[in-house]
Amino acid sequence: MAGSAHTASVPLPRRPLGPPPDPPRVLPPDPQTRTRHWYENDLGWATVPGRPLRLLTGVRFDVLEVPAEAGASALRHLVPDSPVALLGDRMALLVAAGSAEELPGLLDWLEWSAVSLDLRVLGAGDTMAAPMAPAARPGSVPGAAVWLRPPGRGREVEASLPALPAMGGERSAPDLVRLLDTVAARCHRARLRRVCARPPGGRRSRPSEFPEETAFSETSAFSGTTRNQPLAFS
Repeated sequence: MAGSAHTASVPLPRRPLGPPPDPPRVLPPDPQTRTRHWYENDLGWATVPGRPLRLLTGVRFDVLEVPAEAGASALRHLVPDSPVALLGDRMALLVAAGSAEELPGLLDWLEWSAVSLDLRVLGAGDTMAAPMAPAARPGSVPGAAVWLRPPGRGREVEASLPALPAMGGERSAPDLVRLLDTVAARCHRARLRRVCARPPGGRRSRPSEFPEETAFSETSAFSGTTRNQPLAFS
């Protein structure tokens, strides 16, 4: 009809299909609390109650602790997402759970058992200093453990940990034997350099006369305790 007003109707917005989005997570403001939340909830790793924050080893992983120089030479044997931590001049290489019990026998098989090596292992019943979560660290703390290669988000870290080769099958994880042989060789070279650098009158003639360099004879940087079981024999 002429002169009549036409009003266009505007459709109402459609309700989104599916469940509503999850509300954003509210993380605790304290860096240590956020880090504990990251380990327990995002990674599924066990932590020890109290402070400073510590991780329980021997459950999801064991730790091979070596001088940082030796550890750096072994990084090529790891996959990019293999977790590696630093504490001062020490490096913690995360390896498959149960490896701590295998390492003495592997050193013997690799013919390193007669040499004192600056290696330490953390396994069942041990703990390690927990590096701060990358997103929770507002700034580096002098002397604190840090992640050189942080674990990826998710609960499948085992696939990236060095382990013994699978018998009769294929395994994509790094080879624990090659890793151990590499760090043992670098530890031995570093020890020989220290021996050669000593004044002639202060040198000792036999490797067995270096009790201060026997594995586990010193306090572990990451565990903060002294292990009695030797990894190498002198």
